Order: sequence, then structure tokens, then C-alpha cells
Amino acid sequence: MKTKYVIIVPDGAADEPIAELGNKTILQAADIPNIDKISSQGRQGLVRTVPPSMEAGSDVAQMSLLGYDPLRYYSGRAPLEAEAQNISLSMQDWVFRCNLVTIIDAKIQDHSAGHISNEEANKLIKELNEKFSSEKLQFHTGVSYRHLLVFRGIDFDVQTYPPHDYIGTAIEKILPRGKGAELLIDLMANSQRLFAEHDINKVRKDLGENQVSSIWLWGQGKKTQMENFEKKFGLKGATITAVDLVRGLSKLIGFDLIDVPGATGFVDTNYQGKAAAAIDAMNKYDIVFVHIEAPDEASHNGSVVMKKKAVEKIDKYIVGPVLEAMQNYDSWRILVMPDHPTLISTKAHSPEPVPFAMAGTGVSGILNTTFSEANAAKSGFKIDNGFELMEYFLKS
Repeated sequence: MKTKYVIIVPDGAADEPIAELGNKTILQAADIPNIDKISSQGRQGLVRTVPPSMEAGSDVAQMSLLGYDPLRYYSGRAPLEAEAQNISLSMQDWVFRCNLVTIIDAKIQDHSAGHISNEEANKLIKELNEKFSSEKLQFHTGVSYRHLLVFRGIDFDVQTYPPHDYIGTAIEKILPRGKGAELLIDLMANSQRLFAEHDINKVRKDLGENQVSSIWLWGQGKKTQMENFEKKFGLKGATITAVDLVRGLSKLIGFDLIDVPGATGFVDTNYQGKAAAAIDAMNKYDIVFVHIEAPDEASHNGSVVMKKKAVEKIDKYIVGPVLEAMQNYDSWRILVMPDHPTLISTKAHSPEPVPFAMAGTGVSGILNTTFSEANAAKSGFKIDNGFELMEYFLKS
């Protein structure tokens, strides 16, 4: 019988010590008995998922985590999300991530416009297309604040800035720069005029919710091509996630996508539903990848309480049931780890190594300790090339 593998990713869960928690990190302060059990009965260590020469983003980190060297395969974030949305791209097309954001006093205040609903966002993107689309550019709707803009027949060489890493920063400091930047800035300015007195914003204002000030264009790239995971590692896989970035990556490597009703990509996601889907998927697949965005979004919101609660729910409602279900198999392994740290103090991603914990058949322990950044460092077990962790997890 083949070994069954599960990877559970609490996105952005790693952090620094926080004064509010008695100088403990979220992982140290949270009640996570199931992840602690994996750590104490198996082994933990540190892994660098973001190469030193690259920006700390989920795109790069998740690619490493799935066993692919981002220095070889990475071509931008937006193309990964385009794959998830089944947007056909030629090798010459450019695609940009298009956030709906809140700008107050000429500063980025909210990268998600109050986690705007799909219904509201879709109306705004539809109007952007009606006003500004052409043979050369087209907006595509995504989920909540996350959308895409595709350019055909236009070349770019620009530097852009992810809004979630620049909360509170003056927008003049982080506008696109380089070849094609003027076109992007004009589109952003046009969106601001369109949204200024929009009925959706009037309602959001009355409800005390963050208004949609502008689109924000970033994460650009061209079509991505990756090696099939089953061909590379000999295992058939499936992914459970609410985030297009992870869905796109998964499709590119040949993983099937499992949709879970109520999976939102936020702290109100359907944790129990994700666990049930993962347990069911273990019957059909060799490896199941479960991604939960909630801790990352809580960090971008600067909420210690929200982040701690999200991590605890992941442990109780996902890790616990999945770990219990895995005992029914003769041979199994489980890996739990964040993709990158997302710091409460900065509300931004960090390139620092992250802790991981794995347990199961043939996994021997190093330290019988709870799961945390500090304990992972004490283990002395460190993987500098993040993409090598997959091989270790599957075959060591």
C-alpha cells in the first residue's frame, strides 16, 4: 500500500515575539495540541522558503513548499492566478494582479477594501471593463478583492509593490516604476474617479465599512510553465484552498482542485469542511495539500487576537481530525508549516525561515518539544533551499 501524505499550511502563521502575548509568538501562545503532538512525536526544523534574492511572497514560498525551485520556475504572481481562472495567455501577454484597495489621506489603509464581497467586487470590475477594456486590456473577476488585468500586445519592464506589504505607506512612494508604468498609473487614477461617488461606496460608507478607493496593480508576469508533480515525484495529488494563487500553482503541477463550500480565504472560512474534504481525499489521492489563508489575513489586519484564534481553529478543526484519520492507514506522513512569516508588527510578509513539523511512518524525532519558531531553531535541522523539503518529506 502506498504511503498517504498530507501537508497543512497555516499561511503566514510564523511571527516574532509579541509584547501583548508576554513576548511569545503566536505559535507559542496559541493552544495547538495537535500540531504540538506532531512536533513532539515526529521532528521539527527550519526551512527557508524564500530565496535571498527574491521578495517574500506567498507565490515564491508556496512554490518552494510544493517542491519547485522558484529561481527556476517563477515568472510572477498574477500568471499563477490566471491559471486558476482558466484565462488563456500567450507567451507574449502580461497579466497583473488587480486589488481593490482603500486609500485614505493618500496612504494605503486596507489592501482588501474591507474584504469586499464577491457581489460588490464583480459589479465594480464589470464597470471597469465597460469603461476601459479594449483589444489590448481586459479585467477579470476573482474572489473578493483579488482580481486580474491582462494586457495583450503591450510590453512592460516595471517594478510594482504588493499593497498588503505597504499598509500606511504614502502611495506616491509605491506607484509602479519603469517601462509601461504610466499606463498602469493612469488606469489606477481612472478607477479612482469611477469609484469616487459610486453607489456601492455610498452603501459601504453608511455601514461604516472601508470604501473602494482604487484598483492597485502589481504582481505582474508572463505565462508560467511547470513540471508535473506526479511525473516528478510519482504521486497523484489534490489541493484544498480558497485562494487563486494556490489553485493556479496546483493546476500547473497537475493537482486536482477540491472545492469546499464556505471556504472564504479569510478567518471566517469553513475549517471543518476543509478537514472533511481532506479526509475524503486521502482515499483517492496519494498526497493532499490543505491551505488556510486565515492567519495571513489576520496579520495583514494587525490583529493578534484574530491570528491566534485562526491558528487555534486550524489545529482543532483541521489538524486534529486529519491526524486522527491518518491512523487508519498502514503508512502515512503529515507535514504542518507556514509558507512564510507574516508579522503583526509590520502587517507584512518576512523572508525569514519558517518552522515545520512532520510525523508519521519512518519519521524519527530530534526534540520532544512543542511547535514554535524557537524550538525549530533549537533542533539544528535546517533546510536552506526550501524546495528540497518536499523530497525530504516524501522519501527520507
